[in-house]
Amino acid sequence: MEAAKDTTSKAAQNALKKAEKAQKMAAAKAEKALKQSSLPVVGGKKEGDIIGITVSKEEDFSAWYQEVVLKAELIEYYTEISGFFILRPNTMFVWNTIKQWFTERIEKLGVEEASFPSFLSQKALEREKDHVEGFAPELAWVTKAGEKDLEVPVAVRPTSEAIMYPYYAKWIRSHRDLPLRLNQWNSVVRWEAKQTTPFLRAREFLWQEGHTAHLTEELAGEEVLQILELYAGVYEQLLAVPVVRGRKTEAEKFAGSLYSTTCEAFVPSNGRGIQGATSHCLGQNFSKMFDVKVEDPAVKGQHRHVFQNSWGLSTRVIGVMIMVHGDDKGLVLPPRIAKIQTILIPVGLTAKMSAEDKEKHLAHLDELFFTLKKAGVRVDVDLREGYSPGYKFNDAELKGIPLRIEFGPRDAAAEQVSFARRDTGEKGTIAIAELATKVPTLLETIQQDMYNKAEATFRSHRLVLTKWEEVVPALDSKNVVIIPNCLVPECEDKMKELTTGQAANEPDTADGKKAPSMGMKSLCIPFEQPEGLVKGETKCLNPECTRLAEQWCMFGRSY
Repeated sequence: MEAAKDTTSKAAQNALKKAEKAQKMAAAKAEKALKQSSLPVVGGKKEGDIIGITVSKEEDFSAWYQEVVLKAELIEYYTEISGFFILRPNTMFVWNTIKQWFTERIEKLGVEEASFPSFLSQKALEREKDHVEGFAPELAWVTKAGEKDLEVPVAVRPTSEAIMYPYYAKWIRSHRDLPLRLNQWNSVVRWEAKQTTPFLRAREFLWQEGHTAHLTEELAGEEVLQILELYAGVYEQLLAVPVVRGRKTEAEKFAGSLYSTTCEAFVPSNGRGIQGATSHCLGQNFSKMFDVKVEDPAVKGQHRHVFQNSWGLSTRVIGVMIMVHGDDKGLVLPPRIAKIQTILIPVGLTAKMSAEDKEKHLAHLDELFFTLKKAGVRVDVDLREGYSPGYKFNDAELKGIPLRIEFGPRDAAAEQVSFARRDTGEKGTIAIAELATKVPTLLETIQQDMYNKAEATFRSHRLVLTKWEEVVPALDSKNVVIIPNCLVPECEDKMKELTTGQAANEPDTADGKKAPSMGMKSLCIPFEQPEGLVKGETKCLNPECTRLAEQWCMFGRSY
């Protein structure tokens, strides 16, 4: 391993500088939009204050995304160092909800929580050279402590195998110590050379990383799929985002793994796939590297290396949720992860109302609040003075609150409340006497409807193709494709090359020409395989490949 200051090539350093410049420009653009984009509210006293989304999701997806994450108060740019983001309370509520849900379930599998240091030595990296090689350009090094140079530089962890596994070798002495299942919630640092994007690509991000050891490959394999299904549950049950479960190809699997499984999501606005979470069977690759072994219970006196797994889920999940559900009004949150599920907004309180009538109405509003709170609904009341109901409606929509309840004197007289759903805009009324039962039911309906809509969209954009000439048009129409493939890495490389070209829906470059379209890559081999592929007969769809297809494989342009 070269000295710390030589760990990145000149090319990587140049890319890093370009990324930092692009990041500063993106931050400046977002900040400018934040200051200039005021949406007037009819009848509002604070017409210049409300910050709305000024860019259409359909017309400029990237700018729309930047506006949403800022104005919905999910993140703030950390301007001291480019590529880092501040996660605000609205984000942390979502992340902590995921954390609680996932932790409850992995504990039932026998997984225990641990915490390992954030730094690893150069010596440890040399031991794991082949695995860490891919991270080398992204390693952040500490070379000084105060004014003193460190004798041996230390790296901030990009992942924790080299930190954890020497201690697995120490703690695992017998097959009776197996399985060893540890998970930690932490942050990692990867000094990205590419342009960073909130949630999707940051130089520091939150995640959980699970690392387990088992006696046999079969036992390890069972856990791989159990964890993968929990990851799918995070997306589908909490975030209302459908995913395709599958196995990565050899070209795309985690370096050093025996095989990798994945949850793949889909962003309809640009037709790109995005890796949601991965669960890897490492086989014995790392246990041999770190000498994690036990005496073979079947053969006395002989030792065998254990089989290991690793699995991880990061704050990228929040970015996927935003991109899938958000609209031109802002964020759209599934109720199960919304910090505020229902917002109560008083309406019809005019200047002509007596102080006594107003106080009586607000007291009634308090009763509704406590009724909903007692029913288990995360509810808030917007009593800000000087802001019109219209302002408050738009603010709630921008922040994605799933259900808005309006309550005015007419509603009180009719013993009802009026509601509006954030996901569909549907409006209606609920009798006050039924509030405690109807609102929780309606929130669950919203959750399911959001998932159903996203699932139908993803299904309609997964095209099973058997003709090569249909592939690029399908990609250009914002689809992913499922095609017969030989699963040979060289074939994947060739198909990426063949599908890189001029796309009709790509923006013009500065010289007036169409920007080149991104080539497709394999996303996964879906567990849910279409019919029609005959092994030993069906040809790989790549026109320049002479091999036979092994399985249907999902390809697409991706993040």
